[in-house]
Amino acid sequence: MRPSSGYKEFKRQIDALKADICREIYLQNKERIRVKNEDVAVARLSAIFDHTLEISNRLGFQAMSVRDLSEHSGISMGALYSYIESKDKLLEMILCMGRMAVTRVMTQAAAEPLDARNQLRQLLRAHLYLTEAMQPWFYFSYMETKHFDREARERALEGELASERYFSDCLLRGSAEGVFEVRDPELTAAMIKPLLQDWYLKRWKYRRRNIGVEAYADALIEFLEAALLKRPAPTVPAPP
Repeated sequence: MRPSSGYKEFKRQIDALKADICREIYLQNKERIRVKNEDVAVARLSAIFDHTLEISNRLGFQAMSVRDLSEHSGISMGALYSYIESKDKLLEMILCMGRMAVTRVMTQAAAEPLDARNQLRQLLRAHLYLTEAMQPWFYFSYMETKHFDREARERALEGELASERYFSDCLLRGSAEGVFEVRDPELTAAMIKPLLQDWYLKRWKYRRRNIGVEAYADALIEFLEAALLKRPAPTVPAPP
């Protein structure tokens, strides 16, 4: 997945990745899911996840009942329970789906053989494009974290710190190479994260300005490079 190919192509690849991840989740939970046709089960799981995110982002996951999910999705209560076992299990699978997507996309972006400046650009675009393609999941994860049990909350928080590490590692390498001028790469990465979150949490601001994800990525890269790139030493005039 190369963000440099543009968002449209990136989205196509993310859709394929989501299908692969749903298949993996099915295989991981095959003993619990009482549907043996793999293709049918994977397609149904994906639909269940999508409907859950849609309802939860409107009502809240805690307020959503399995009956709500059944009525919204058109899947009978009995059929739902053959997939999800319980709301807690449903939450676990949905969070797992997002974490797997983030890890794969960001790890691949970080592994590209690029100089530090272009790697930072790659990471920023990858993160923004992924949050655009999977906006309901990212919004859900951010808004619902406070309602998760302790284990799920710890996993969500660790996931956020892990995503910051991609940026801090890049900044650290760029500082060592003389590309960036950053005193504290970890703190700087933590400050970059809210700029990325603003895109998927408050997209209405940018829709009003007719700004799409590619334009936002361009503006963010320009803004950060103005702050981070090492400036050449000032020229000292020769003595008269």
